[in-house]
Amino acid sequence: MEKIKMITPIVEMDGDEMTRILWKMIKDELILPFVDLKTEYYDLSLPNRDKTEDQVTVDAALATKRLGVGVKCATITPNAQRMTEYNLHQMWKSPNGTIRSTLDGTVFRTPITIPSIHPAVKFWQKPITIARHAYGDVYKSVDIVTDEPGVAKLVFEGESGKREEVIVQQMKGPGVLQGMHNTDKSIRSFAHACFQYALSLKQDIWFATKDTIAKKYDGRFKAIFEEVFAEYKDRFEQAGIKYFYTLIDDAVARVMRSEGGFIWACKNYDGDVMSDMVSTAFGSLAMMTSVLVSPDGKYEYEAAHGTVTRHYYKYLQGEETSTNPIATIFAWSGAFRKRGEMDNLPELVRFADQLEGACFDALNDGCATKDLVNLMEGITPTMLTSAQFLAAIRERLEKRLAA
Repeated sequence: MEKIKMITPIVEMDGDEMTRILWKMIKDELILPFVDLKTEYYDLSLPNRDKTEDQVTVDAALATKRLGVGVKCATITPNAQRMTEYNLHQMWKSPNGTIRSTLDGTVFRTPITIPSIHPAVKFWQKPITIARHAYGDVYKSVDIVTDEPGVAKLVFEGESGKREEVIVQQMKGPGVLQGMHNTDKSIRSFAHACFQYALSLKQDIWFATKDTIAKKYDGRFKAIFEEVFAEYKDRFEQAGIKYFYTLIDDAVARVMRSEGGFIWACKNYDGDVMSDMVSTAFGSLAMMTSVLVSPDGKYEYEAAHGTVTRHYYKYLQGEETSTNPIATIFAWSGAFRKRGEMDNLPELVRFADQLEGACFDALNDGCATKDLVNLMEGITPTMLTSAQFLAAIRERLEKRLAA
């Protein structure tokens, strides 16, 4: 069978640990035999980020802006332990944070559902998409650890000479301080992305903050969303969908009692937490798609989970692992589909559809990785290693492509 041709490269961002191992296995087993792959490759492994002083992350983000579509492997965001483990020169920032800031994008995460895995929340009947604001707040914060009493102040000095100052706290002893920000431009882009995505899916969208406490900070988010929604109100009415705002704690309670089938827009930290909660409740963190969408139509696809460190340590000891590759496969399929749409390559779009279909075929036939076996109902699953599972998907992919 002749390989599927590509025109414009996809930005390929390699990553860390077990997901880096899976990345190569997926390419070798499910992509390279069928696609004449064109990528612009960036090694975002922690050692290479340290070697390049994180310039490689910036370069990858700018390449995604230039080429329009990127696909990213999971990466390590280092903490103190990782500083020692990898002998780092610096505690580098989150690569995802850098890419999101560069693209000024919104992250949309949706569970991958199959009939044999029922959500842990009995009321949920349809997937819930998390729309995560991908800029600022705690992810662009600065911190100070204080070791003595003193006064903490928040100061703004405008270019016009205007000066605003508020006392944060009169510190009576050692403590910790944090400053964070967001911008009207980014919040407005987030709101537009959410309302446009809701219209494309014809789904209601919920948004929640804590504006009763953070009256100015969260209140700004609420006000901008209301302002932007005015531009979409008529189209929402025509589509028969709604925009709903509430407090974040009320939203959580309502979500748990809902049947699903809507988009839940969240601030950066809320979206980080709730996407993990929603994906796990629907089955597994390895069964969730994630796409970063910029206001000017650039797309970056990735798995919603981390680098699967525990499995990587087993792999280094020579053990076979049963690590779920589905979300990473769907990152590739999402990138192929979008690249095919942009370049008018229907055969590449079809390949993306068939690749996802082969994954569903394998799962519905009872092929499963360890994380899914105990979740499946109505069928007798067979636990496979990662390599065996990918082979099972390839077998079904070949049948689909030959049909």
